[in-house]
Amino acid sequence: MQTTTVNADSYASYLNGGLDFIDDAALRRALAAPAPSPERVREILARSLEVSEALPPEDAAALMAVEDPGLLEDIFEAARAVKRKVYDNRVVTFAPLYASNLCVNNCLYCGFRAGNDGAVRRKLTLPEIKAEAEVLAGTIGHKRIVFVTGEHPATGAQYIADAMREIYAVKVKTRRGFGQIRRVNVNAAPMNVEDLRILKAGGIGTYQVFQETYDRALYAKLHQGTTPKTDFRWRLYVMHRAFEAGIDDVAIGALFGLGNWKFEVLGLVSHARELEARFGIGPHTISFPRMEAADGTDLPAQSLKNVSDADFKKLVAVLRLSVPYAGIIVTARERPETIREVIGMCTQRDASTRIGIGAYSERYGKQEAERQQFMLGDTRSLDEVIGELAGLGHITSFCTSGYRCGRTGDHIMKLLKSGHESRFCKLNAVLTFREWLDDFASDATRAKGEALIKKEIAEIRAREKDFPPETVKLLDAYYARIEAGERDLCF
Repeated sequence: MQTTTVNADSYASYLNGGLDFIDDAALRRALAAPAPSPERVREILARSLEVSEALPPEDAAALMAVEDPGLLEDIFEAARAVKRKVYDNRVVTFAPLYASNLCVNNCLYCGFRAGNDGAVRRKLTLPEIKAEAEVLAGTIGHKRIVFVTGEHPATGAQYIADAMREIYAVKVKTRRGFGQIRRVNVNAAPMNVEDLRILKAGGIGTYQVFQETYDRALYAKLHQGTTPKTDFRWRLYVMHRAFEAGIDDVAIGALFGLGNWKFEVLGLVSHARELEARFGIGPHTISFPRMEAADGTDLPAQSLKNVSDADFKKLVAVLRLSVPYAGIIVTARERPETIREVIGMCTQRDASTRIGIGAYSERYGKQEAERQQFMLGDTRSLDEVIGELAGLGHITSFCTSGYRCGRTGDHIMKLLKSGHESRFCKLNAVLTFREWLDDFASDATRAKGEALIKKEIAEIRAREKDFPPETVKLLDAYYARIEAGERDLCF
C-alpha cells in the first residue's frame, strides 16, 4: 500500500499565471494599512449584514485593525446579529471520533507526527469503530460526528468509506426512542479525485481539511521532508478536487498560534472567496482551533502564546463577519469561559469530546496523552454543555435533515444568504432538541431545555410571516409524534 501520490497536475489548471490564490504581498499590504475610520468600519458591518458573499481581505484586515472599545463592541454585536440572521439562535453539537493515529507526516506541532516515538500507535477495526459509535449515539446522544484519521496508507479512502457505513448502521435503543449517527463528516488527509469519489459513495457529510497555515514560508518550516504534506498547493487545492469528485459540502480551517493570526484570517477569507468565485459555493464551515500543547512535540513553548484571548474573540468575530454565510465552529480546545465569550457568534461546537483512539468505549487513564493529538480545554459532558447553552438562550440542534433533503452545495448557499435557512434551523432545532431531552437529558438539563422549547414555540407562533399556520400545524403534529417516541422527523 502507498500513500496518496501528490500530483501537481491536479492543481495546475487552477493556477493563474502559475500563481495560486494566496497573494502573500497583497495580504501583507492589507494588514499594514492604517486603522480604518469609524465610518468605514460601520460601512463594512452593514455590508456583512447583507450576507451576500465573503468580504474582500482588505475589509477583514480593517476590522482586525480596530482597537477602540466602542467600535470593537459594534463589531461583536454585528457578528452576533449575522449569526442570528443566518442560523437563528441554534448551536449544533458534534463529537470527533479518532480512528487512527498512524501518520506518515512529521508536522512539528502534532502528537501524531511520525517522529514522535512515544506515541502508542493504533488503528481501530470496524468492530471497534462500531463500539465507539454505539457509545456516541446510544449513551451520550450525539447525532453527528467528525471521523478523524492521520495520513497513512492503512487509513485511506476505502477504510474511511467502510467505517462510515459501519457508523451509519448503528441504532441503539434509548429511554424513549433510539440513537443513531445521522451525519458523518470526515477530517482526513487531502486525496485525489478518485479517492474522494469513494468517500462520496460511502456517504460522506462534510469533507474537512485544514491548511494549518496559509503562510507558505512557515508552512515549509513546519512540514519538512518528502511527505505528502510538504506540498503546500496539494493541500491548498484539495477542496477544488472535492468539488470535482461531486462532494459539494466542504470545510476549511487554520491552526491559530503557529504564526501571525491576522494573516491566517486573511488566508481563510481568500480561500472562501476562491471557492465562491470558482464554484459558486463557499465553505459550509470554518474552524479556527488554537494550538495546544501535545505530547512529544518539539514546537517552542512561546508559540502557544501567539493568540491571546482578546485576539481570539476578535478573530472569531471577523471571520463571522467576513464569511457571513458560513458555519463557525469553536472547539473543546478552548476553556469553557472562552467558549462562553464567543458562542453567540458561533454555530457549532463539540462536547463530551475524547480524542484518544478508542477513547469513548475504553478507559485507559494514564496513557491518555500518548494516544491523543493535543490537550483539551473543555472536558465537560454533552449534558452539561447543553444545560449551559439553554441557560444562555441557545437551543441545541441535532438536525441533519438539510443534508439528507438535498440542502447542500448551491442550494444551501442560496438559503443561507437569503436568511431562509434560519427558519428550517429553528423548526428542526425544536424537534431534535425534544428528542434529545427525552432520550438523554438529566433532570436539571431537561427542565432548562423544556423552558427554552416553550419559549421557542411561542416565538414561532408569533412570527406568522415566517411560519404560516400550516407550518405551525405540521410542527405541532411532528412534536406530538416525537413525544410519543417517534424519531427523525424534520422539515
